[in-house]
Amino acid sequence: MRNFHFAGRSTVHAQNAMVATSHPAAALVAVDVMRAGGTAADAAVAACALLGVIEPQSTGIGGDCFALIQPKGEGKIVAYNGSGRAPMAANAEWYLERKINSVPLTSAHAVSIPGAIDAWDTILRDHGKMGLDTLLQPAIKAAEEGYIVAPRIAFDWKNGFEKLKNGTNTARYLLPHGKPASAGDVIHQPELGKTLRAIAKNGRDAFYTGEIAADMVDTLRGIGGLHTLEDFAAHSTETTSPIGTIYKGHDVWQCPPNGPGITMLVMLNILSRFDLTKYPALSVERFHLEAEAARIAYMMREQYIGDPAQVHVDVAGILAKEFAEEHISKIRMDGLLDLPNVAPPMNPSTVYITVVDKDRNVCSFINSIAHSFGSAIVSNNTGVLLQNRAGGFRIQPGHPNCIAPGKRPLHTIIPSLVTKNGRAVMPFGVMGGQYQPVGQSHVLTNMLDYGCDVQEAIDMPRGLHYEGVYQLEDSIPADIVEGLKKIGHKTTSVVGPLGGGQAIWIDWDKGTLAGGSDPRKDGCALGY
Repeated sequence: MRNFHFAGRSTVHAQNAMVATSHPAAALVAVDVMRAGGTAADAAVAACALLGVIEPQSTGIGGDCFALIQPKGEGKIVAYNGSGRAPMAANAEWYLERKINSVPLTSAHAVSIPGAIDAWDTILRDHGKMGLDTLLQPAIKAAEEGYIVAPRIAFDWKNGFEKLKNGTNTARYLLPHGKPASAGDVIHQPELGKTLRAIAKNGRDAFYTGEIAADMVDTLRGIGGLHTLEDFAAHSTETTSPIGTIYKGHDVWQCPPNGPGITMLVMLNILSRFDLTKYPALSVERFHLEAEAARIAYMMREQYIGDPAQVHVDVAGILAKEFAEEHISKIRMDGLLDLPNVAPPMNPSTVYITVVDKDRNVCSFINSIAHSFGSAIVSNNTGVLLQNRAGGFRIQPGHPNCIAPGKRPLHTIIPSLVTKNGRAVMPFGVMGGQYQPVGQSHVLTNMLDYGCDVQEAIDMPRGLHYEGVYQLEDSIPADIVEGLKKIGHKTTSVVGPLGGGQAIWIDWDKGTLAGGSDPRKDGCALGY
């Protein structure tokens, strides 16, 4: 019997296949693709391409993509790292000579080479039955024939108004009639539609070479960027094995660095040393322990994680139980650990998509342009809104995450997958920039410690300890907020909702799927 109550939406159940996304139109497209014989990977790419048009603040072809895929829910899990790299001319000395000590988030320097299209192409080659020619059609239709703005997207559009007004080409492309789009407005993006058509016809090369790449390079160089056509042409996706840890008898998997999934795994390693069930799900103790675990894990991330292709990252050492021991023993229930204040450079937006198809192929898939509306730079003639993921670099020689030629920045986007005895039980993710590792830990412990189903686990009130302040959603009871203050937490109420999650639970015995999707976004879970 649960000792809390939250009147949220119902869990969605299905037998054949299921998807959960942040927009109903994308969920519908994914189901259509699977009904037409497509795989989970096909469905994820089609849904994501559409989201890149209809949820422009969060994602798009100007961004990056990570995914975890497990064939038939029991094969070898493959991790796809579709993060872009810094231009080959971007070295720390160049910036320091010009007195640039951090990457300006709406400058060309914040734009790393977009990795999404190549990642989609690679994932489809390995796990798809359809090609970009078919899967991009719903996105092309939305861009050319118009799409209706959803409420949460309108909220973000309004919040991004100043940024879009002052961006490069953003007023022309993203402020129809000079004002932010409102819920119910119909938006057309013919230039983006034309670009998507070229990719549908000629594949990933249409994006990384030729006219489209030249337009992106011209746009970026025109505002001081260091990008070249060679930087675009050289881009490739990395295929690796996931990293993981064990929590409550389940294996939890993440993409390895430069993805930040290791942050969530360190949090779980810390939380696994405490019996959370001794405390109610909504309690001072539970929120305090989550905050302390997050503070330790984020401090680790900022100190040790960079692009393993260029710096040494001791993944095994960081995930060893001993790593967290020194801090775990010092955690107190009546006060805060004395830790250095960590100020990560990014707090971006994202879309997350989870899909399981009729053959139980499992796809945990995330795509992002970093901050809301990315760099606020739209390529002159292509309609491509470019990410500002390179804003995640430090300009600090010697730091593992210091900008360097061809280097990938420390990321924030993390798709997750939970397995038991080698079989997939839950592909899931929680969007929301720096919140993601905390959000994933929160949703998973809601389920494994507190017995929530997928939807209840996503609905539950949230908090994020970030830059010395505990940001708490309004739904957290006042006595808990007071209790956290009493033991030393600085707290603040969150203006917008914290993140957005999606999850699918696979019940192998019953042969059924249960999906949940976050009410903090516009989306839903759909199955058939």
